[in-house]
Amino acid sequence: MGEPVAEKSAVAEEAAAAHESAVAEKPAAAERSADAAEPIVEEPEVSGSEGVEEPVAEKAKAGEASTDEPEIVEKSVVDEPTVAETAAETEAETAAETAAETAAETRTSDEPESSSVPETSAEEPAADPEGEAQPAPEADPEGEAQPEPEAEAKPTADPEPSATPEPAAADGAQPPQGPPAADDESRTGGAGGHDTAEGEAEAEAAPKPALTLTQLKTRAPGLATAYRTAATTLKTHNLTGTRAKVYLVLDRSASMRPYYKDGSAQALAEQTLALAAHLDPEATVPVVFFSTELDGTGEITLTDHENKIDDLHASLGRMGRTSYHAAVEAVLARHDKETPGTPALVVFQTDGAPDAKTPATQSLTDAAKTHPTVFFSFVAFGDPENKAFDYLRKLKTPNTSHFLAGETPRELTDKQLYDGVLANWRP
Repeated sequence: MGEPVAEKSAVAEEAAAAHESAVAEKPAAAERSADAAEPIVEEPEVSGSEGVEEPVAEKAKAGEASTDEPEIVEKSVVDEPTVAETAAETEAETAAETAAETAAETRTSDEPESSSVPETSAEEPAADPEGEAQPAPEADPEGEAQPEPEAEAKPTADPEPSATPEPAAADGAQPPQGPPAADDESRTGGAGGHDTAEGEAEAEAAPKPALTLTQLKTRAPGLATAYRTAATTLKTHNLTGTRAKVYLVLDRSASMRPYYKDGSAQALAEQTLALAAHLDPEATVPVVFFSTELDGTGEITLTDHENKIDDLHASLGRMGRTSYHAAVEAVLARHDKETPGTPALVVFQTDGAPDAKTPATQSLTDAAKTHPTVFFSFVAFGDPENKAFDYLRKLKTPNTSHFLAGETPRELTDKQLYDGVLANWRP
């Protein structure tokens, strides 16, 4: 009888020792599984939770073992492999996750070094499918914790500047069809086309004299100097290109004899003819001689003007008085043969006041009404202080002006004469 009691006590001691070793190993395994499960925050299915609950079940089983020790031995033997397997699985999962995270970090740190930024952004999503078995949020917090990927992810928005060269390349690829061609067309239309056309139009519309200098020289080379001076004066008064009929009126009163002798009358006629070459395509100047009445008429041309005044004057007989109105009426009668509305410039030479002032003023006043395009420019030979010229100074009709040429009119320059004659004429 004594031997069975000893065997039972031995069995009990072995069961208790096994139980204590199992209880000691289970908390250690649970602690290891809990430590391994701490990095996994968002994974509720981790078997570590079971490892936490197992001690409770085992405590219950331990209670049962006090009543039935052989069963406890068997259960403890069965449960120990379960805890070991759970710890092994937990460690395997943790190792796999750590390897995946390490690989993701390696790719993340290596990818920004690649030359193409868009390829990095394309490969990062590919890393997520590989870690589908592991929670993706674990890789994201680590990526966020490292500012380098974010700092280098921003340049991914910089493909815009890299995209801008594409239009430039497109423009460069088609230079003939791009904006340069449009600019060339605009230049052709503006500077090359319209400006040239306008320049030609302006050249055609530019005012020109009735006769050119070359034409004048071929017919009256002696008038070239006066012609050039007349051109300058006409331009000064903005009269270049003006067309008008030019008349010359010469006083043949007795007091005019010295002015015919010294050639003053002839010189005035030639200056008037040179001016007419600018204004009248025919370059012909009708000449009216007056004294008490109309003494005679004639004309001078480019081919027939030398000494012509002297010849005409000598053929007219005796000299008389000064009747302005006779000359005014003769000029208007001659001008009526021209095209109606044709402007006319009358160079009216005299050496004193009219004998009959009332008829003179009336004729000029009537002429302003009946022939408004006919202008009388008086050229007074003689002393400018002579009271006889008060008439001209006081004459206020709109179709007249006067110029005091002085006692030696032949000494006047062409410019002085033209300035005086053209001062107030605006056809």
